[in-house]
Amino acid sequence: MTTPRPCSIADTLGVIGEKYSLLVLREVFFGVRRFNDMARNIGAPRDVLTARLHHLVEAGVLEKTLYNERPPRYEYGLTAAGRDIQAVLHTLRQWGDEHLADRPPVVFEHSCGSDLDAVVVCRNCGAEPRPASLTPRFQVEGWSSKGAVDG
Repeated sequence: MTTPRPCSIADTLGVIGEKYSLLVLREVFFGVRRFNDMARNIGAPRDVLTARLHHLVEAGVLEKTLYNERPPRYEYGLTAAGRDIQAVLHTLRQWGDEHLADRPPVVFEHSCGSDLDAVVVCRNCGAEPRPASLTPRFQVEGWSSKGAVDG
């Protein structure tokens, strides 16, 4: 059996890479924190939604807070790790707006008054990366662009 390439993308997909997990995060970013409201807005089967919420809490992306004792009811909020996913969601939304939607279903206005345009830039020079401008530098020994290095 071959060992798959070590990859933070694959690891991230193991946490948030399922449709309903991303939709849960969308709802929490919109301020929807309670199960019944999420279920209505997402349209996921309740057992699937329960499993996704549990997974996101276990992964440290969401935190669960009791808001009613009898019966016990919880609401869900973002952890610091969860807040860091917001840029990913904006980038996914923007891709969908450009390639799948006739008209964006929602536009985010920044506090400066302009609509948000999600852009990835180099932290040092501010340029947008193009494939030809990027060179992977593998941090895990035994791997190259082509895959596992023999030997």
